[in-house]
Amino acid sequence: MESKWLEDFISLVETRSFSRSAELRHVTQPAFSRRIQSLEAWLGADLIDRTSYPTRLTSAGEVFYEQAVEMLGQINNTRALLRSKRPTSQTTVDFAVPHTLSLTFMPKWLSTLENDFGALSTRLIALNVHDAVMTIVEGGCDLLLCYHHPRQPVQLDASRYDMLKMGSEVLRAYSRCDQDGQPLYRLPGTPEAPLPFLSYTNNAYLGRMVELILSDLKKPLHLEKRYETDMAESLKMMALEGHGLAFLPESSLTREVRQKQLVRADGGQSEWEVEMEIRLYRERPTVTRPGKVLINRLWEYLSAQQNKSVAEDVRRKIREK
Repeated sequence: MESKWLEDFISLVETRSFSRSAELRHVTQPAFSRRIQSLEAWLGADLIDRTSYPTRLTSAGEVFYEQAVEMLGQINNTRALLRSKRPTSQTTVDFAVPHTLSLTFMPKWLSTLENDFGALSTRLIALNVHDAVMTIVEGGCDLLLCYHHPRQPVQLDASRYDMLKMGSEVLRAYSRCDQDGQPLYRLPGTPEAPLPFLSYTNNAYLGRMVELILSDLKKPLHLEKRYETDMAESLKMMALEGHGLAFLPESSLTREVRQKQLVRADGGQSEWEVEMEIRLYRERPTVTRPGKVLINRLWEYLSAQQNKSVAEDVRRKIREK
């Protein structure tokens, strides 16, 4: 049995809705339903009365709910106890970060942060976006750094989590350069000669962003999928070898574009790109869960920096008028 099944079940009892609980647990409804079924299979008993609406527990479900709450509480308390005994637990900042941001944004940001705020001891957990979000939800990190787009939002409860906007990122198509510095593959392609396409897997966040770009187009792009992975860095290496074009985060290609190894495959057209926010999240401190002193100090500093930046932007716009 997995502890997340207990969390899923408790969420379902509280919401009485598979769709709402799936949303809160950051999974699709079919995946959420399968996890509840896995829990029932492990227990050997039906917990949910699926003949009623809204969702209602069976008699076995009523009994198990109390046990689930107690078991999960014991698990979380034990984890908190063991983590608190780590020698560096209170002086280390634990980050959950998607793979791409761990390679592009984090190193430079930490350098700037340490110059202004002070030296930090950090532990970085590199994951896909979904798993990074689940890490902060499950208490596995202090801070979450991730992408956000209004149409593919990170659905964290605003009453429980604080958020700061740290920057932005543009996702667009790139191709290897030919001898003249022009793209080997240039959008949009043709029906007769579709362009070799290096794609993200369906479960990748950047893959969903590419789907947004393609779904909004008035005229379709002509692409033929040749390769698929959930790693932007892998797509970049394939593009460098000339295997096709790929939609890549701009910040991950600074050196390759400067050295004329990769070039935009979209001819500079903004309709074939999308901009995402880079956001930082923390669980809001409470009386019972005050959080690390270091994290609170860091968050106060970052909030002050953001407020200062916003005020400067307002003054600049007023001067421009």
